[in-house]
Amino acid sequence: MPLDSPPAAVPEPDLSTSVIRSPPGLLELFLAFAKMSLAGFGGVLYWARRGIVDQHRWMTADEFNETYALCHFLPGPNIVNLSMVFGSRIRGIAGGVAAFAGLLAPPTAIVTMLAALYARYGEIDALRRILAGVSCAAVGLLMATVLRMMTPLLKRRDVIGLVLLVAVLVAIGVARLPLQAVLLVAIPTSLAVTIYMRRRISS
Repeated sequence: MPLDSPPAAVPEPDLSTSVIRSPPGLLELFLAFAKMSLAGFGGVLYWARRGIVDQHRWMTADEFNETYALCHFLPGPNIVNLSMVFGSRIRGIAGGVAAFAGLLAPPTAIVTMLAALYARYGEIDALRRILAGVSCAAVGLLMATVLRMMTPLLKRRDVIGLVLLVAVLVAIGVARLPLQAVLLVAIPTSLAVTIYMRRRISS
C-alpha cells in the first residue's frame, strides 16, 4: 500500500445490524425490566426499546421490531408478552420469569399504594390536571417509539414495508376496521412480500 494513500473510512455503527452484547444474567434481567417499568409513566414500550436496543444492545432494532410484532399475536398485554418472549429467548424459562417479575412487581406495589391514595383524594382538581398532563406525555412517548421503530425501514429504504405500515394505520386508525380482519389480510401479505423479496435478492 502506498505511504501517501488516504486512511480507510470507518463506517458508523448501525443499530439495526450491530452485534448484540453478551446475554444478561437473571438478576440483570430483573433489574433492567424493573427500571423500565418504573420509568415507563404512560407506557413501558418506549423505555423497553430504549433499554434493550439503545443502552444494553441486547437486541438489534430489527430483532426488537420482529419480537414486538410477534407479541401482537399473543394474548395479553404486548409489553408483558415482550418481557416473557425476550427473557425466555435470552435465559430460557427462568429468564422469562425474571423479566416478567421485574416488569410487574415494582409498579404493582406502587399502584396499590396510589390506588388507596386516589380513593381518598381523587376529587382534588390539581390531581386531575396532573393526570391529564401525564396522558399527554404518554401519547408523545408512543409517537416517539413508533418513529424509532420505523428507523430500520427508512435506513433500508424499504418502500414496501412503509406502504404496508401506512396501510395498516389507515385501516385501523382512519377506516376503523376490526383489528382481526386487518391482521388476517396484513399477515399473509407481509409474508408473501418478504418471501418474494428474499427470492429476488438471492436470484
